[in-house]
Amino acid sequence: MRYQKLFTLFFVFLSISSMSQSVIKLYASEIPNSKPSANKEQETDHAGIKIISHITQPTLTSFFPAKEKATGTAIIICPGGGYAVNAFAHEGTAVAAKLNEMGVAAFVLKYRLPNDAAQVNKETAPLQDAQQAIKLVREHAAEWHLNPHQIGIMGFSAGGHLASTAGTHFEKSFIENPGNLNLRPDFMVLIYPVISFQESITNPGSREQLIGRQPTQEKIDFFSNELHVSSNTPPSFMVHASDDEAVKPSNSIFFYEALIKNHVEAELHIYQKGGHGFGMHNPTTPDVWMDRLKNWMDANGWLKK
Repeated sequence: MRYQKLFTLFFVFLSISSMSQSVIKLYASEIPNSKPSANKEQETDHAGIKIISHITQPTLTSFFPAKEKATGTAIIICPGGGYAVNAFAHEGTAVAAKLNEMGVAAFVLKYRLPNDAAQVNKETAPLQDAQQAIKLVREHAAEWHLNPHQIGIMGFSAGGHLASTAGTHFEKSFIENPGNLNLRPDFMVLIYPVISFQESITNPGSREQLIGRQPTQEKIDFFSNELHVSSNTPPSFMVHASDDEAVKPSNSIFFYEALIKNHVEAELHIYQKGGHGFGMHNPTTPDVWMDRLKNWMDANGWLKK
């Protein structure tokens, strides 16, 4: 009898979980810009951090808040990993769960990692996936009880580069978009982001993974997102640490300055310490940047029911 009750409780829990979380194929049919290749995707634990490597089959993992909390706002999350892996848990699913507590729907993007063997043009594959994610969430906004005008994008480290690329290069569609659906995110959340590919401040590993060891200046400039800010760039919230040696805080500072110059609403928080890759919890301070994000979103009306 006891085991039967436990089984029943487990089944109920499983049913509830499956209702609130699901994995969605990013493309219904053929994945654009792909070559035939073996699926070598691998999930491992690296120093307590869950990472996914060799991603060639992109997906969205959805997390929906409880109905009574839902605000209609959604955020697409791009985990970091230098364009070599995805730090899928502490910069993805864990963040999604926290956003749900705010009443925000979250979609963790497992985007393709640049790979010459799997993609015709590895440079545009991650951007295609980010644009497709925005398109997919907007297409299903009514079905998922979302406001199509309150869909943001969040990125950590190299995922921040992807998110800011989507937020500054949305006028050109890199995917099939016959309905000309709006690919502009409504706001951006960039956490210790790679922004620039310029030699003086870039993260060399991320740049090499995406555009190669000896890229042309034209490619460097195209993917230096501080150079592409306009008055139509989405409002942005940014977090960095002064002692970040992997991704210099200049990335966030230069982007913030470009936003302000173009009269785009922006908020930047730079901690004295914290290094790189701390996810939601900077261990050097009791301050919680997710609380600051909640205040910023509330001030902009994205948390109103």
